[in-house]
Amino acid sequence: MEHALLSASSASRWLTCTASPRFEAQFPETTSEYAEEGRLAHSFCELKVLKKFTTSIKPSAYKTRLSKLKKEPLYTDEMDQTSDLYVEHLTEKAMGYDSTPLVNAEVRVDFSEYVPDGFGTCDCIMIGGDLLDITDYKHGKGVPVSAEGNPQMRLYALGALKKYEPFYGGMIKRVRMTIDQPRIQSELSSETITVDELKAWGETIKPIAQMAFSGFGEFKPGDHCRFCRGKAQCRARADVNTALEDFKDCLLPTAKNIEQAQQNAGTDAPAMLTNDEIGELLVRGQHLVQWYNDLEEYALNALLNGEEIAGWKVVAGRSNRTFSDQEAALAAVIAAGYDESLVYERKPKTLTGLEELMGKKDFAEKIGQFVVKPLGKPTLAPMSDKREPYSTAAADFSGAAQGEQPGASS
Repeated sequence: MEHALLSASSASRWLTCTASPRFEAQFPETTSEYAEEGRLAHSFCELKVLKKFTTSIKPSAYKTRLSKLKKEPLYTDEMDQTSDLYVEHLTEKAMGYDSTPLVNAEVRVDFSEYVPDGFGTCDCIMIGGDLLDITDYKHGKGVPVSAEGNPQMRLYALGALKKYEPFYGGMIKRVRMTIDQPRIQSELSSETITVDELKAWGETIKPIAQMAFSGFGEFKPGDHCRFCRGKAQCRARADVNTALEDFKDCLLPTAKNIEQAQQNAGTDAPAMLTNDEIGELLVRGQHLVQWYNDLEEYALNALLNGEEIAGWKVVAGRSNRTFSDQEAALAAVIAAGYDESLVYERKPKTLTGLEELMGKKDFAEKIGQFVVKPLGKPTLAPMSDKREPYSTAAADFSGAAQGEQPGASS
């Protein structure tokens, strides 16, 4: 597949770390089972959108292509179900228009007016009345992605405007951008802005995009590093994570810190960290673990490929015993006189397994009434996280709703 240097999908990175595109370009493109799984799921989505909204595919051709996709090694029943749900969401959108909208799938768009050599592919474009609607399907089960202020979606929208405005003239006044992640959340994430607001945003990123394209940018490590091909070998990232002197800045003996330390430890020196200091240390150290993990992964692959990493080698990790032929082994146990009921365990399917078996719609209709979602365990998160703060009262109520006494341990 052809990829732009400044792709829409990596915009959140190159808009911040403007040196990353040229730096990353020296590393070979790689793929993963997750990426290939996502591509296959998108093929299901495209095929079903074409069948539902266009006349470009005949029923016989649809069945043939669908059958072929289901024979792919990475195919799962869940792909069939989530792509159906995706089409349901698009159908609901289409019904919201006053008249039948134009619907196209996998549309190549050009946003090079704002980003040098910028292009990409929209999963679905829908146009009707004064509204242009862009929908992006995401198959991953990682972190939920918000459409609000999302640069990938806005670049797609700019490209779609360039493609369709010549046909619609000044009719298109609004743009709605939606992210559909059916494996994570049933609710869609959307943002609607005016065409003027979208174009104004495009103008603000022009100089940033030009800098990133030219290679004169600067490195700014952050959360976006996780998707960079050069994340393990980036010196700027290493400098940030090894700059231990920076940690001393949040441990300066300020009057407030000393006073708190004296109260806690009864000494003249700040022997105990204050909560303010711990908060600052968490901010500065949050990327250290991920950076070290990336280094480990790179070093392991380099050693396996015959390269040398000073002071390190590859060894066989811990393994567990297993049968070379499980069925033959179990048959031998039964032949030895042991009852079959003692050899095999009968276990019910998990909630997720039943949902995959029945499909989301049938699952919700038949047994949805028995499904509860207790409050998750307390998890540390920065204040910028959009989730509501954890409430111990809500946790107690959640337990009570499932037959526990408020405040009782589980």
